[in-house]
Amino acid sequence: MPDQHYDILIIGAGIVGLSTAMHVLRLLPDSRLLVVEKEENIAQHQSGHNSGVIHSGIYYKPGSLKARLCVEGAAAMLGFCQEHNIPYKQCGKLVIATNEAELSRLAELFARGQANGVLGLKMMDMEQMREVEPHGGGLRGLYVPGAAITDYGAVCRKYAEIVTSRGGTLVRGAKVEGLTHRDHRIVAETTSGAFAGRYVINCAGLHSDYVSRMAGQNPEVRIVPFRGEYYCLVPQREHLVRGLIYPVPDSRFPFLGVHFTPRIAGGVDAGPNAVLAFKREGYHRTDFNLSETTCAMRFPGFWRMAARYWRYGISEYHRSLSKRAFVKSLKTLVPNVAESDFVAGGSGVRAQAVANDGRLVDDFNFVRAKNILHVCNVPSPAATASLPIGRFIAEIAQEEIQV
Repeated sequence: MPDQHYDILIIGAGIVGLSTAMHVLRLLPDSRLLVVEKEENIAQHQSGHNSGVIHSGIYYKPGSLKARLCVEGAAAMLGFCQEHNIPYKQCGKLVIATNEAELSRLAELFARGQANGVLGLKMMDMEQMREVEPHGGGLRGLYVPGAAITDYGAVCRKYAEIVTSRGGTLVRGAKVEGLTHRDHRIVAETTSGAFAGRYVINCAGLHSDYVSRMAGQNPEVRIVPFRGEYYCLVPQREHLVRGLIYPVPDSRFPFLGVHFTPRIAGGVDAGPNAVLAFKREGYHRTDFNLSETTCAMRFPGFWRMAARYWRYGISEYHRSLSKRAFVKSLKTLVPNVAESDFVAGGSGVRAQAVANDGRLVDDFNFVRAKNILHVCNVPSPAATASLPIGRFIAEIAQEEIQV
């Protein structure tokens, strides 16, 4: 029998799971809520391995959930940081078109941003761009003055503090190993005991599809991990970058290309690329998990994805293995940088949902089942949008639990 019973059980103490818990307790203050996390600390994966950017909402298709929640989430995140004294900086973002072929895509970004309600957007010529980024290159730019940076680890810690102050329970070191339906509840068998919930929310991130299958679902998407690798500018060259400097992204892919990112604690990151990881939590090139890799290889969507995007994949691996190639991409944005200006930095792993037909799922994706909600795809800008995402999920839980 389960050790404890709860009204709502959330799997995963990343930024989305914690925001969801916070909003559930706001909507249902009398509910008994539990968050289980397999690691000994919160925010150990995507939530703690990201660039810290508060995105503005220029990239996403108008009308999509991503677009709506990102724009709302950016404003909410700035307000949350102000309210709780979490460090942030509105440093602005310059998206640079480096050749004639990118000009039409830059104009499309401008139109998307306007359609999504992003304020203050400005198209710039070369002279205007140099006023914003004196060392930047390119032919034309899109300036996003509201883009900002923060520390999402600190945000997660504050979310967790609010959850426990409202009566929620957080259990760390509790890896979910099984889910069973029993007496109108779902029982989660974990490494720290069994816990029953009337309603379960799967916010397991990199492992969300595994948890879906534990619950008896056959998810239409599979999580394929992509590692993003960074370099750091050496301190004496950090003056070359004032704010966020991005390339014009290729709309065929959900990745934004290598870019420059000042960090809230100091320093400037450069990257990331996007290479297939052979482990769900594969932060290093040598990380490998046989069962996880075999599972991916058995998924038909993986091979369809590989057939569709193999050229892109080869170019990303080239940048991964060649510092010269990596820096060559960065030089299109800031021409004065050299290989000697960079040292190896950290990395993160993105949980990318892939459909059976090989498509890289772009928008946020949620799947309802009996007594459980699966958060199947919430990649970037999930951290930016975590407050409205958490409210969105909590409203679904409120609707379901009160039926």
